[in-house]
Amino acid sequence: MEYDDRLALFRQTRLNPFDRGEEEDDPQGGKTPPPLHETRHELFSGTRTHSSDRTMDLGLAEDHFSRPMGSFVASDIEKLKMAIEECKKLILELPEHSERQKDTVVKLIHLRLKLQELKDPEEDEPNLRILLEHRFSKEKSKSVKQTCDKCSAIIWGLIQTWYTCTGCYYRCHSKCMNMITKPCVRVKVSHKSEYELSICPEIGLDRQDYRCAECRTPISLRGVPTEARQCDYTGQYYCSTCHWNDTAIVPARVIHNWEFDSRKVCRSSMRYLALMISRPVLKLKEINPLLFNFVEELVEIRKLRQDILLMKPYFITCKEAMEARLLLQLQDRQHFVENDDMYSLQDLIDISSGRLSCSLTEIHTTFAKHIKLDCERCQAKGFVCELCKEGDILFPFDSHTSVCYDCSAVFHRDCYYDNSTTCPRCARMTERKQDEVPDVKDV
Repeated sequence: MEYDDRLALFRQTRLNPFDRGEEEDDPQGGKTPPPLHETRHELFSGTRTHSSDRTMDLGLAEDHFSRPMGSFVASDIEKLKMAIEECKKLILELPEHSERQKDTVVKLIHLRLKLQELKDPEEDEPNLRILLEHRFSKEKSKSVKQTCDKCSAIIWGLIQTWYTCTGCYYRCHSKCMNMITKPCVRVKVSHKSEYELSICPEIGLDRQDYRCAECRTPISLRGVPTEARQCDYTGQYYCSTCHWNDTAIVPARVIHNWEFDSRKVCRSSMRYLALMISRPVLKLKEINPLLFNFVEELVEIRKLRQDILLMKPYFITCKEAMEARLLLQLQDRQHFVENDDMYSLQDLIDISSGRLSCSLTEIHTTFAKHIKLDCERCQAKGFVCELCKEGDILFPFDSHTSVCYDCSAVFHRDCYYDNSTTCPRCARMTERKQDEVPDVKDV
């Protein structure tokens, strides 16, 4: 039977079960079926027949998503394809943005899902798979809006098995896993936690042999056979499968130009930057010390961090501070209580937006309040200026004080710089050591 004959038969026998409208009486006393175009408009109206003499509704019944039993013959797939084509034609004929057209689109999606299920039935898959240092975990989510990082196709969670790497969040179909060639990015982060600090270090497409830097697919700037896309982080060129025009903030541009505009990067660079964004690996004093001369916010943050380091000894020796867990207010930026010169890319982003200054100032105020007002033990560890012997109790993190680098004694800033003598505390300690040394003549 030719396709046209089958399609006509399909319209008369397969599509009529959806039409429960009234039929007209013919002169002979029988029933005349409604015109074919009326039948097509009622095809996906949403009503469903329960008559036993009707033919199956090609998967649009309530058991549409039930698990198919046994094997399907080729005719089942052909019937679904015919229904899909007919549904497409009906969508074009129906009024634009009408409710009937919307319902028809939904039914078209269901038909396509059913067809995909017949072509690619789900198989039993393990919950955990390890491949190229990826730790792939089987996903239970049924979301249909994920994209496979290998084939760039949509993952239909309702009918397809898919996995996500717990380390770098690489997503892919189960059927695409054996084609993966890129190792897990988290391994690179663990073994080599550093950034490329040159701005877009391009080597040229000819040095890449006109091939993708990752999968070695032939590429060219003219888009033949595949478009060459440059990654602003690595400076290399990639194919459209490895470079989806994702954007990210590039560390080199931030450090050298204090520029936070997002640039196009390849997929692997995007994952690497996402995993590295909170790691304190940037020592600005060594990479670009002039940055502190042009960015006032950096100077403010550095002073706050230095004060917090001076407050830390008070907290680790104070029982009340340990019970209140004051230092845990900086648990998201643990490096702030360890040093004052290491920064993460997220720190610099937050400094630029002003968020870090506000949050760190609030924490600084809370810490100072505990030491100077709330806790008597911490107050007792304050200093009196030995140069003028006047004024209130001093603490090393006060803005109007200076600290001796040798003995950590605290003085008024004006007294310490105006006095030409040495630190009184250092002088006492030196004299005490000399008194403890026995005289050679006495020996």
